[in-house]
Amino acid sequence: MSTEKDSQDDVAVESTDIKEEGSIVQEIDPVAERKLLRKLDFTLLPLFWLIYCTNFIDRVSETGRRLAMRKLQACFEKELGMEGFDLNIALTVFYISYILIEVPSNLVLKRMGSIWIAYLVIGFGAVAIGSAFMKTYAELIVTRVFLGIAEGGTLAGLVYSLARFYRRKELVIRMAFFYGLSGSLAGAFGGLLASGLLVVDDFGPIKGWRKIFFIEGIITLGIGIALLFILPEDPCRTKMLNESERALAIARINADAIVKRDGHKEKSTVKLVLRSFNIWTTVCAFGYLFTNISFQGLSLFLPTVINSLGHFTVVEAQLRTVPCYIVGAFYAILNCYMSWYLNSRGAAIFVCMVWQTVGYAMAIGTTNPHARYAACFLSIIGGTSSAPLFLTWGTDNAAPDTMRAVATAAIPAIGALGSIIAVWSYLPFDAPNYHIGNSINLAAAVFVLVFTPIGMLYLHLENKKRDRGERDYRLEGKTEEEIRNLGYRHPNFRYQL
Repeated sequence: MSTEKDSQDDVAVESTDIKEEGSIVQEIDPVAERKLLRKLDFTLLPLFWLIYCTNFIDRVSETGRRLAMRKLQACFEKELGMEGFDLNIALTVFYISYILIEVPSNLVLKRMGSIWIAYLVIGFGAVAIGSAFMKTYAELIVTRVFLGIAEGGTLAGLVYSLARFYRRKELVIRMAFFYGLSGSLAGAFGGLLASGLLVVDDFGPIKGWRKIFFIEGIITLGIGIALLFILPEDPCRTKMLNESERALAIARINADAIVKRDGHKEKSTVKLVLRSFNIWTTVCAFGYLFTNISFQGLSLFLPTVINSLGHFTVVEAQLRTVPCYIVGAFYAILNCYMSWYLNSRGAAIFVCMVWQTVGYAMAIGTTNPHARYAACFLSIIGGTSSAPLFLTWGTDNAAPDTMRAVATAAIPAIGALGSIIAVWSYLPFDAPNYHIGNSINLAAAVFVLVFTPIGMLYLHLENKKRDRGERDYRLEGKTEEEIRNLGYRHPNFRYQL
C-alpha cells in the first residue's frame, strides 16, 4: 500500500518554516519510511476497518431487520407498538444525537487519547445488548439516543487518529481501505447477518428480533474490551513503535507541517474551535451533507428498493444487495487510488457524482426492473468513495491539531443532516418506483457535481494568492505563539486540491 511517491513527498523542510527548539527535522530515509508505512498499514487499517464495520452494520442492517422480520412474520413492530413512520422517526432521533456529540467527542479524544474510541465501542455494544430487552416504542427511542451518542464520535475519532500517523497526501488511500471499504462491506453483509441471526435457535427470553441486537451487541462489546489493550496510542507515546520508528513518525509529521511541534498538540481554545468552522470546512461539510442524501437514502433502504423489483424471499432480496456493495467497495479503492495518483480530491469526487447522476436518472426514467437494478450499482459506486473523499479533503486542509480534530468531527456531523433527509426520502407510499426518493437523490448528486469544481477553483486561486505573497500580512505583528496557531491561515500553507 505504501509507495515510493509517498516517501518522496515534501521530504525537504522549507527554511521559512517555524521550528520549535530541538524539533525533529531530520531528513527522512525513504527505505525506512516505506518500512514504517507498511507497519502502520498492516496494524492500523485492519483494526480501524473492524471498528467502523461494527459501527456501520448496526445502522445499515436496521432496515434489513425490518424487511427480514416482516417476511418472517416476526413481531418486532407489534411488540413495540410501532406503525407507519415510527422507524423513520427512530432513525431521525439517532442521527440528531449522533450530530450533537461529534465535535465534543473529538475534543475529548484529543485530550484523553485513543482509549476514548475503545470506550465508545464498549458504549454502543452495551446499548445494542440493552436493545434486546426493549418492550415499548419509547424504549426504542431512548436506545437510539444513547446509540447515537456512543456511535457519533467513532468515525470522526478514527479519522482524526489516522491523520496523526499519516501525511496529507497519504491519507486518501488509507481512508479508502478503512472508511470506503468498511462501509461497503458492512452494507453488503449487515442485512444478511440480520437474516441469518433470525434463524438461530432462541435462548431464554432472547427470541426472534431480540437475538439480532443481543448477538451483535455481544460481538461489539467484546471488540471494545479488547481495544482497551490493543488500540495504538498517539505516535509520541504508542508502544507499537520502537524509538527509531517513533522518531521517524514524528519527523514525518514535522515534514508535513508548517509549524514543527514534534507531534505535540497545542492547547485547545475556544478561538481555535470557532476558527475550525471556516470556509473550507463548511464547503466539505455541505458536500458531505448532499453526498449523504444521495447515498444514505438508497443505502438505508436498498433491501426494500430491491424487494420492490420482484417477488423475492428475504435471502434473495438481501443477496441482491451484496453485488452492489462489493462493486462499490472495489470502486472506492480504485477511485481513492486515482485521487492520490492525480493528487486531486475534487476530480475524484466529480467522477463519483457523474456515476450517481446517471444512476438516479435511470431509476427515474424507466420502470424496467433490470435497468433499475443496474441503476442501483451506479448509484452505490458513486457514493461509496465520495463521502470518504470529502472527509479526507477537509482533513487535509485543516491545521493546527485542534482544528483538525474539530474539522474531522464537524464535517460528518453537519453531513449527518443529509442522513436525516435520506431517512425520509424512501417512503412506503412512494413504492414501487420511488420517484420522490430517486428525484431527491438525483438533485443532491447534481448539486455536488456543480459544487465540487467551484470548490477546486477557490482553493486554486487561494494557493496562487499565497504564491504571490498576498497572505504574508498575516504574520505582521503576531507573537510567536500566535504564528504557531495560524495553521491553515499561515502564508506557507498550501491547500490540497
